[in-house]
Amino acid sequence: MEGKEMKKIAMYWGAGCGGCDVSLLSLHEKILDLLEEAEIVFWPCAMDFKYEDLEKMKDGSIDIAFYNGAIRTEENEEIAKLLRKKSKILVAYGSCATEGCVIGLANLYSREEIFDTVYLKNETTKNEDGIIPSSNDLHLPEFLPHLKTLEQVVKVDAFIPGCPPPKPVLENALEALLQGKTEFGKSVALCDECPRKDSKPEKIEINKFYRWHEKEDNGDCFLAQGIICMGPATRAGCEAECISANIPCTGCMGAVPKVREQGISMLSALASILGDMDEEKEKEIIESLQDVVGTFYKYATAKLLPEGRLKDES
Repeated sequence: MEGKEMKKIAMYWGAGCGGCDVSLLSLHEKILDLLEEAEIVFWPCAMDFKYEDLEKMKDGSIDIAFYNGAIRTEENEEIAKLLRKKSKILVAYGSCATEGCVIGLANLYSREEIFDTVYLKNETTKNEDGIIPSSNDLHLPEFLPHLKTLEQVVKVDAFIPGCPPPKPVLENALEALLQGKTEFGKSVALCDECPRKDSKPEKIEINKFYRWHEKEDNGDCFLAQGIICMGPATRAGCEAECISANIPCTGCMGAVPKVREQGISMLSALASILGDMDEEKEKEIIESLQDVVGTFYKYATAKLLPEGRLKDES
């Protein structure tokens, strides 16, 4: 825009599915408004940028850098440090960068176990010679012993949650960042914006926990139906997109501010529901929970186990 200084922005894709890069397109025509205020100076996924282009930039010359994806390889870590050096504001964009996300569940296993599963013990992999690729053989980036969040590698100025960040979250964050603000988002739980009838029942009685595909949904609060919904422990702001599509919240927006652990917060909420039961019935209901880590720490395992569960000696 003539007469107005354009913000220089960058976007990098680390270890992740690529959904965060695509999520910018959810802005639709508003992305044109963004381009009136910002100039994209580095975005390898969308344009022909090379690492050497980034290296040649002056330190601090990028106004806002968005890093999506976790840190799983030596390359991811190197670019995270380089973007930190070149940027005034570095943003952890999406669940992988902020908490580790689903791929952070790999921290439950050692690097050796992961390689054995992928290359040697996978039924769909034909590898009669038992070859495991190494960085020395193929000049590949080193596969780090454990997955890390962006904040575990460099200083992060702002966080945009979500898997990927939903449109309302993204719009709010971009508006704030372009104004130089690094604090944004709602500070209440998702239940406060739940569109379901009886979204805040006065009393919940559960006889068994179900996975959401195991029970016919009657439209009431998922938790009141015995279907795990992470809404009580998850930050609002996404306008309950998943719940509006009749899918219970899995917690990708992360914990409500000032809550240290989302999983503990949710387990505490469930414990309060089961508080009036006799011990035998309570045990029966608790045992009906499946995949406790994958349910309550689906997005935050990398923060829970930053150094991995096992020492990796490979």
